[in-house]
Amino acid sequence: MIDGCGREIDYVRISVTDRCNLRCVYCMPEEGVPLVSHCDILSYNEIQKLAFVFVKLGIRKIKLTGGEPLVRKGLPDLVKQLKQVPGIEQVTLTTNGLLLGEQMENLALAGIDGINVSLDTLNPEIFQQITGNSGVEKALAGLFKALQYPQIPVKINCVPMGVPGQDLTELAGLAKEYPVHVRFIEMMPIGLGKQFGIRKEDDILTELERQYGPYEVFDGKLGNGPGHYYTFPDFKGEIGFISAISHKFCGQCNRVRLTSQGYLKTCLQYDVGVDLRKILRGGGSEAELMQAVANAIGQKPVGHCFGEDAGEHVERHVMAQIGG
Repeated sequence: MIDGCGREIDYVRISVTDRCNLRCVYCMPEEGVPLVSHCDILSYNEIQKLAFVFVKLGIRKIKLTGGEPLVRKGLPDLVKQLKQVPGIEQVTLTTNGLLLGEQMENLALAGIDGINVSLDTLNPEIFQQITGNSGVEKALAGLFKALQYPQIPVKINCVPMGVPGQDLTELAGLAKEYPVHVRFIEMMPIGLGKQFGIRKEDDILTELERQYGPYEVFDGKLGNGPGHYYTFPDFKGEIGFISAISHKFCGQCNRVRLTSQGYLKTCLQYDVGVDLRKILRGGGSEAELMQAVANAIGQKPVGHCFGEDAGEHVERHVMAQIGG
C-alpha cells in the first residue's frame, strides 16, 4: 500500500479504548475524558474484520494501544483473533504496565509478539506527580513479569519532561541490567502536550555518556517504528530515541492509526482520514472498506508542521482519545 508520497504503509496502531487507569499530565486531563459508550467503540470482531481488509492492502504489523488497552476486558482474546489473520506478521502492545503482571501469561499464550511499557520515571514521587498514581512498583512488577518471557521483546517508552527528579539516567540503567530497550520519545505538542517543552536528544545523550561511558550508533533496526538506537558499554539492551520534532522522520512514515471508535487517522497532527465504523455498521462491503482505506491513505499528509499553522484540520483531541 503506497501513499501519495510514495511511502509504503504496512503498520497500523489500533486503539481499543479511550479509558486509562492513569492521568499522565501530557496525555489525559485529571478529570479524564468524556466516557464513550461501549457500543460506540469497535468490537473485537469488527477490529478483526478490519484487519482482514488492512492485510489485503499491505498492512503487516499491528500495535494495540489505548488509553490503556489492558483495562478493556479480554484483550488477550483480541490478540489471538488478530494472530489468526493470514498475513499479519506481528501483533504488539503498548501498556503502562499496571495490569501487565496479571495478564502477561494470557498475552503470551495468545501469541503477542512484543510489549512496550510506558514508564517515565523510577522515582515514586515523580511517578505520582506525572501520572496521578502511586503505582510505580506495580508497573515495574508488570515489566519484570514480561521479562520472564525471553521470546517476547520488551521496550520501555519514556517521555522526557525536564521535571526535576525524573532521572533519565536511572531509567536508562534498566537497559544495562536487563535485556530491555529503553527509548526516549519527544513530547508531542498534541492536546495537553502543548504545555511542555522538548528535551533535546543530544542533551540526553550527553547526560547518559557522563554516567555510562561513550556510546556508539547501533547499526540495526529494532521494531516497526522510526526509533534509532545507541549502544553503551556492558548494556544488555539498547538506548533509543524517537524524535519526531527535532529529527523529523515523516519522509519514512509507514503507519496509520485507528481510533477506538473506528476513525482511521493518517497523520497524528491532523484530523483527516475516514470513518470506517460508519461503513462497517452501514452494511458496507469489504470492497467498499478497502476503497475507503486506500483513498484515505492516498491523501495522507506529507508530514506534520508542529510549531506552524496547521490550518483548519489540526487535531483537537488529547492523545488518549487518538491512540498513542
